[in-house]
Amino acid sequence: MKKGWHTKTLGEVLEKTETVNPIQSPNVEFDYIDVSSVSNTTFEIEETQRLKGKDAPSRARKLVRTNDIIFATIRPTLQRIAVVPEHLDQQICSTGYFVLRPKQGIDHRFVFYSLFTEDFIGQMESLQKGASYPAVTDGDVRAQVIPVPPLPEQQRIVGLLDEAFEGLATAKANAEKNLQNARALFESHLQSVFTQRGPAWVEKGKPLSELCDLIVDCEHKTAPIQEDGFPSIRTPNVGKSKLLLEGVNRVSEETYKAWTRRAEPLAGDLILAREAPAGNVAVIPENTRVCLGQRTVLIRPKADVFDPSFLAFRLLEPQMQEKLLAHSRGATVQHVNMKDIRALDVGAIPPLRVQQQIAANVNAVSAEGERLARLYERKLAALDALKKSLLQQAFTGQLH
Repeated sequence: MKKGWHTKTLGEVLEKTETVNPIQSPNVEFDYIDVSSVSNTTFEIEETQRLKGKDAPSRARKLVRTNDIIFATIRPTLQRIAVVPEHLDQQICSTGYFVLRPKQGIDHRFVFYSLFTEDFIGQMESLQKGASYPAVTDGDVRAQVIPVPPLPEQQRIVGLLDEAFEGLATAKANAEKNLQNARALFESHLQSVFTQRGPAWVEKGKPLSELCDLIVDCEHKTAPIQEDGFPSIRTPNVGKSKLLLEGVNRVSEETYKAWTRRAEPLAGDLILAREAPAGNVAVIPENTRVCLGQRTVLIRPKADVFDPSFLAFRLLEPQMQEKLLAHSRGATVQHVNMKDIRALDVGAIPPLRVQQQIAANVNAVSAEGERLARLYERKLAALDALKKSLLQQAFTGQLH
């Protein structure tokens, strides 16, 4: 511990806060801060409800004041943490928050930043109870220990963190925007490819079933799995044009034979996800033997009609996805009907040579998009690591 610093529980550095019952003033209006009001991205109170006392929910009981810190004790690791701004002075928050009101001599933003340290978050994770709605108690939060330097040192640390985190927030916002753009590059390019058609494109006027040798639904049960064997493709393994084989479930030779009795998947066949994420399509690569898991469809295009990658990209094109999913069913999970898949009109098709050129071009754009996405994902991870490092330095007296 640095000289002049002390160790105290949060309870020792906080004042008591007030509870109220707005129902006792039925016609008085107030701003209500629900647990969902706080963003765990901006760490601000982004939205409140204007209510009359008579309409107050039973959880609306905690009075807040300017510069109080509110910490959501329900799902605490989500970090719904915010400082109460001046315009919400003497308004009311949910009992789902613990309200921290620092005593004189304690900088409120120093306490605010202490709630983001790995030590505090780790304690909240270990103390939370409840399977559906894990939560900690107000007492759990009060009992947490933080280092407390003299007030001038608190203010110096807060100033450094404010400046650093403002820069980090800007860098993170830029990286997230660039990541979104990198992921959108693929779909944007697909759309342009299929809207800028050349004269050689021909309308077949036939359903997909007549342009393919095979469209087979999967088994309607869960395959028994084991550590090694043949990959069993489930919907999470169906990416956009590529199979995602990392962490794939595997099945035995016996299960493989049973699950491929309708048709044995071959290199160049397409696998379409019927559910979650519905509409994703991947091509089986060379030298890869797989069997189809639940909620997937095997599509074998006619060799003289389609290049497999071209058909996959055609089915992934935004307008075609809209057609494919137009009649999807299910209140909570989209489910594509086999009848709609077979009846799908894929529109105009260019000669095979042109299809192959288009597929090669789109693959190159897809690879570049993936490269950029990985780059920005690494940058975001580095920014998060830097934030943790700064907090660690700040609360161990090493921030200069």
